[in-house]
Amino acid sequence: MKTPHANSRVVADRSPHSRRNFLRKSGMGIAAASLFLAGCADDDDPIMMDNTVNLGSGDLGVLNYAFALEQLEAAFYATVLQGGYFSGANADEQQVMRDLADHERAHVDFLFAAISSVGSAIPALEVDFSSIDFDSRDSVLGTAQAFEDLGVSAYNGAGRLISDPNHLVVAGKIVSVEARHAAAIRTLNSGGNPTAFANSEVVDSNGLDLSRTPAQVLAIAGNYVVTPIDASGLPQ
Repeated sequence: MKTPHANSRVVADRSPHSRRNFLRKSGMGIAAASLFLAGCADDDDPIMMDNTVNLGSGDLGVLNYAFALEQLEAAFYATVLQGGYFSGANADEQQVMRDLADHERAHVDFLFAAISSVGSAIPALEVDFSSIDFDSRDSVLGTAQAFEDLGVSAYNGAGRLISDPNHLVVAGKIVSVEARHAAAIRTLNSGGNPTAFANSEVVDSNGLDLSRTPAQVLAIAGNYVVTPIDASGLPQ
């Protein structure tokens, strides 16, 4: 049974020009509507057109791309803390969920400040987690693992697109924490299996983390994000 909060809305607005709700409690579909849209203007600053968010171009676009993913993760963990799984979890798992929620919220704030120093941050995104059962440990932790693995692969793939070393430092500081999250969740999901944190699903034969392009990441994120996102201005 899904939580009674599954269809409610919560505002977590970090952008002064945003009028959209940040949370719509909901879930994780299998078939994604792609968020990677083409054909919009390649502007330095993000714009809204027909409810579509343009990430912008250059380093600003990459930072907004990361900001979008952090919004998604922050929204998820905020919802987890209101669900039945969390209220019935043991003290150790509750602490992990609190820590991850705090970290993702801090990442949102950190990236918003970094973006605002060089340009305009995208508005708060509307998300949909309706297919997640927030009363179920398996559903919550399975989704958490998917999000954390996606986040690590997204930062790994985006690093080469960043030109300013200072912005690369920002991304590096965040991806290392996301990797710690992924390892923690994978360990919980495996029942404490000491090899689960870095198995072949996420680490290749060279001992390297997997990476995904923005197009691949946003197509997957389209399972959860309602707001259309135009990433056509990102570096290639």
